[in-house]
Amino acid sequence: MEEKKSEFKVKGEELLKKIKEIIHQGNVRRIIIKNDEGKVYLEIPITVGVVGALLVPVWAAIGALAAVASNFTIEIVNIEKKEK
Repeated sequence: MEEKKSEFKVKGEELLKKIKEIIHQGNVRRIIIKNDEGKVYLEIPITVGVVGALLVPVWAAIGALAAVASNFTIEIVNIEKKEK
């Protein structure tokens, strides 16, 4: 297994929508939300089986972050199978 990282830059009002979209796509191990200077605001480990009501506190935290700052970088850590 190999970790693959990708980053997206989003405005505050787009943050929650983008996070939900990323989780819905699946195959995500961890989501890290940073500000423009690279300071980590929130790191969300996504485990298999995390659904619905369990994510409500996470949505609330992300919504609060979106109100605090205007620009964010979302770093996504995926796990990919290594081909032999």
